Amino acid sequence: MTDAPAISVAPVLTLNNIKKKYRGREALKGISLQLYPGELLGFFGPNGAGKTTMIRCISGLLKPDSGTITMGLPDDDPANPERIGLVPQNLAVYPDLTVQQNLEIFGRLEGIKGNYLKGRIAEVLEWAALKDRTRSLAKSLSGGMQRRLNIACSVLHHPSILLLDEPTVGVDPQSRERIYTMLEQLADEGAAVLITTHQLEEVETRCDRIVVMDHGKIVADGTLSDLVQQTIGQPHRVILRFDRPYPRPIEAFIFDDERTSAVCSLESMKELPQVLAVLKRLDQEPSRIDVRSYGLQDVFLELTGRSLRE
Repeated sequence: MTDAPAISVAPVLTLNNIKKKYRGREALKGISLQLYPGELLGFFGPNGAGKTTMIRCISGLLKPDSGTITMGLPDDDPANPERIGLVPQNLAVYPDLTVQQNLEIFGRLEGIKGNYLKGRIAEVLEWAALKDRTRSLAKSLSGGMQRRLNIACSVLHHPSILLLDEPTVGVDPQSRERIYTMLEQLADEGAAVLITTHQLEEVETRCDRIVVMDHGKIVADGTLSDLVQQTIGQPHRVILRFDRPYPRPIEAFIFDDERTSAVCSLESMKELPQVLAVLKRLDQEPSRIDVRSYGLQDVFLELTGRSLRE
């Protein structure tokens, strides 16, 4: 995961108390959020949390029932004053057209034409690793290539904000790696990238900031280390387990009531050798030693009282 950007600039997107009832249920229950230039934001939560509804509201496909959405985008391109790119969850390319033809059509839809469009197509083909598939029909591409083509079609107009709804669903690990490399490059160039996902490992390792959503509400917002610290405390723990109660204190460890389990919390794994050195001085050898680091699954469980997998 890259270091979170220093937030010293104005946000390019601000959501203030967005509410939306959708298909008979309250899908968004007062969402407030800011997105900044150069940020790769992972909007994370289980299926049905309201992530797709939020994306549709931001992109204008749905109108919120209440609340405001403000975009502070650069107005340096008269043809594209809003400069938003959208990658929906379902593939939005023409299967019976070639890669080149898809890019030409989507470019023209964004008001790009002539030599500029030709140059942009060459750039995004290289960026998406599709240069050797320009004449291939979209339907003949692998799932991962189709996803990359879908993303390439959405960035031809240099969007300041790129919204992606579950962009790696059903793709192979190699394509997933390529997609995140593409998105990180966009963020490095100053674009604000917002990804909705329920893929735990991706958001933990790839995103600058994580927003956790559940039942239409934001329940946490921050870097992974921030979220762990706020909900659990120190991110690492050493747990000693004994077959019978251990009678004496152990430096830096806290026992349970039965004195058969002792826990030491660590801020950094660099502290581990010093902590484990205490084992040499124990009269009774532990039956088991567990070393555990806490992540987003643990944060979600702490915040909601249930596992993500439930």
